[in-house]
Amino acid sequence: MKNLFKICRNSLATIVCATAAIAMISTPETAFAKKKKNIGIQLYSVMDAVNKDPKGSIERLSNMGYNVFELVQWGGNEKVFGLSAEEFKDICSKNGAKIVSTHSGIQEDTSKEEEIMNNWRKLFEIQKACGGKYFVIPSYRVDYTTKDVKQMCDYFNRVGKIASEYGLKLGYHNHSNEYKNLKDSDKVMWEYMVENTDPKYVCFEMDVYWCTKGGKNPVEYLKKYPKRIEILHIKDDFVIGESGTIDFENIFKQFYKNGMKDYVVEIETPKSIREKTNADGSKYSQAQISDEVFKAAQKSQEYLNKAKFVK
Repeated sequence: MKNLFKICRNSLATIVCATAAIAMISTPETAFAKKKKNIGIQLYSVMDAVNKDPKGSIERLSNMGYNVFELVQWGGNEKVFGLSAEEFKDICSKNGAKIVSTHSGIQEDTSKEEEIMNNWRKLFEIQKACGGKYFVIPSYRVDYTTKDVKQMCDYFNRVGKIASEYGLKLGYHNHSNEYKNLKDSDKVMWEYMVENTDPKYVCFEMDVYWCTKGGKNPVEYLKKYPKRIEILHIKDDFVIGESGTIDFENIFKQFYKNGMKDYVVEIETPKSIREKTNADGSKYSQAQISDEVFKAAQKSQEYLNKAKFVK
């Protein structure tokens, strides 16, 4: 009887273990399943396609593995790619994606201070409805003098304070020119901006490509200003990682060390793609150009997804 009990007990254990093993193989949501990375993309990359077909474009990017989006609202457009904020957010949610930020801006005009601040409030209301947490100024016209840049910083502080009322953090996105010295100082303009804006209301979205092209090292700036750079633009000549000129590994490692995690891919369409021709000599259509960028987005996502230094 004891032997029979032992056999039954062992058989039962075997069945339980086998059943558990099958469950782990068939169920992705196990403790052993690979964690899905949050990989974002700035929708400016494929803006023409998103404008024409927001639902189809979001589905296409989501199927690639992008699950975080940064928007574009140029000109203070109250619509988000032709849709209400709620409609666009719903499309993203249904595809398992969230909105982290948007790009837009309003130039200061001291003679219309109240009107401009009210327009900012309208933009912040839209972004709040989308569910994002950053509102990034993608560029700003300013004379690169200490006086004018200081005035710009003061303006950003005022706008950032209003953004905070909506639960948003105002950000600034750089290109390469911000890494030049001010005209009347040996201070780098971007450094001056960081040091003359209020960290409570203003952060920086570092475009690591343009920082590198501006002759500076993104990693060194991440070390120097660890709490001011809260979001990154991950960019390359075209496909992320292909040029070999951007130190993505150490950029990500330092960014994570700083306690930050938000980043989005941005793909600029190179001249070689814009001027590409078909076999008959005709120029690529906008749809063909967009398709090339989608392919680059796919390769970029695969690169980041495979990279061990990307969490």
